[in-house]
Amino acid sequence: MPESPSDWVVRWAPSVARGPVLDVASGPGRHARFFAARGFGVVAVDREPQQIPGVKFVQADLEKGSPWPFAGQRFGAIVVTNYLHRPLFASIADSLGEGGVLIYETFMIGHERFGRPANPDFLLRPGELREAFASLRILAFEEGEVGRPKPAMTQRICATKG
Repeated sequence: MPESPSDWVVRWAPSVARGPVLDVASGPGRHARFFAARGFGVVAVDREPQQIPGVKFVQADLEKGSPWPFAGQRFGAIVVTNYLHRPLFASIADSLGEGGVLIYETFMIGHERFGRPANPDFLLRPGELREAFASLRILAFEEGEVGRPKPAMTQRICATKG
């Protein structure tokens, strides 16, 4: 797993004006650490316990039918990378505060030729992120093959609420 933040997150991070920043399915916290280093309050959520200095961590299994742990909370930014659980799309959009920024990047159909994930349940369909977050103002949307940090088929969006 790469330790440096994704190029897409770095590219759109200047759009984030305020926190807190929510890092969904944070893993060891490369994006949580990145935003904390930029002076933002950060909340990271993952099913595996993590120790991320300067970050509030919430342990939750987002896929086992548990309620969204952030109901009623609003974030200045939400970051999701290399993770897809479609039932969370509405909760993610609802948890974005007015003027908040969504930065989302994950794998799409066609990635199976590069390795995991190969299960179509974990691969976006063409245009799916754009459709899922159509209620937001889309700043950028890209899909297709990337070469870094390793070859992959990705889809990514940066969008704002309001």
